[in-house]
Amino acid sequence: MPITPFESLPDSSRAWVYGASADLDAHAAAFLLQHVDSYLDGWKAHGAPLVSGRNWSENRFLTVAVDQEREDASGCSIDGLFRTLKSIEPEVGAQLVTSGLIYYRANDGRVSAVTRDEFTELSGTGTIDADTQVFDTSVTTLGEWRGRFVSRAADSWHHSLMASRADG
Repeated sequence: MPITPFESLPDSSRAWVYGASADLDAHAAAFLLQHVDSYLDGWKAHGAPLVSGRNWSENRFLTVAVDQEREDASGCSIDGLFRTLKSIEPEVGAQLVTSGLIYYRANDGRVSAVTRDEFTELSGTGTIDADTQVFDTSVTTLGEWRGRFVSRAADSWHHSLMASRADG
């Protein structure tokens, strides 16, 4: 089934956010999106085509969504997407299927990825504070993605990782 424009998918769509461990340049991003589009174009669950779309943002984040009102993605179909992304990591020069990385916008405007411990350390030094923009890769629906994928640290679960500071 042809890929659906991401913006037209309903808020109830199931979403998966994959954050790259490093910025992807234009060539790597084009390679990634070509392979993702090819996969999504034929994506099926139990033989039924999935109505899906994708979004690429910040040179870091691939969000894939499936309209669950039409057909649910199965475990096998999700695993297929995971394997596809894992297989192209060497070509794009970054991990796409990572766990435990925290993404935030650094003072220079770029998106940075750090471990949970590093995030806590950076908050302890004041490099990250309550107003730091963070990216919540744990969202599971498109409605959540639209509402809180990007937020202030103080308004996100990220706040629980921040070191206690008087100005907190």
